[in-house]
Amino acid sequence: MPQTLADLAGALAASPLNRLAVYLLTEVPGFPPTVQTLHLLSISAIMGSIVLIDLRVLGLALPTQSTNELVRRLMPWTWWALPVLAVSGLVLVFARPARYLSNPVFGLKFAMLAPAIVLAVVFQRGSTRHPHFWEGSPRRRASARAIAAVSLLLWVGVAMAGRWIAYADYLFPE
Repeated sequence: MPQTLADLAGALAASPLNRLAVYLLTEVPGFPPTVQTLHLLSISAIMGSIVLIDLRVLGLALPTQSTNELVRRLMPWTWWALPVLAVSGLVLVFARPARYLSNPVFGLKFAMLAPAIVLAVVFQRGSTRHPHFWEGSPRRRASARAIAAVSLLLWVGVAMAGRWIAYADYLFPE
């Protein structure tokens, strides 16, 4: 693990948030499955909303639905689920910071998550500027399809990496 990450893991392990997370996960009955369930439900809400929009833009689903209407109805699910996802994930990270920060799959997950969120913001902003912004010209339609394709790959990658975090020991043995 790079020294910066080791230092950060040490600082997190010495923080009151580490003690709180460990307490919640070890002493509060039902807390571990509850926090994991919230994490999974948040992933489901994000994947459900983003994937439907991306598939619509790519012409692979919901052909009778307006892209703008889907964005209007589904993106709030993404924006509400992201903070829940972050908080539930941070509980797990604060409880075992060295395990996560030394995990290359964890790093890969966040390397894909950041641009996926940026693409979601870009796409929604374009849609809210004008109801048919992404259909306004052939260039915009091509841009929308490119954004949707990359977004879909990134979000699927984030979900897969999130699941594989637990199995990194098998992928990268000592």
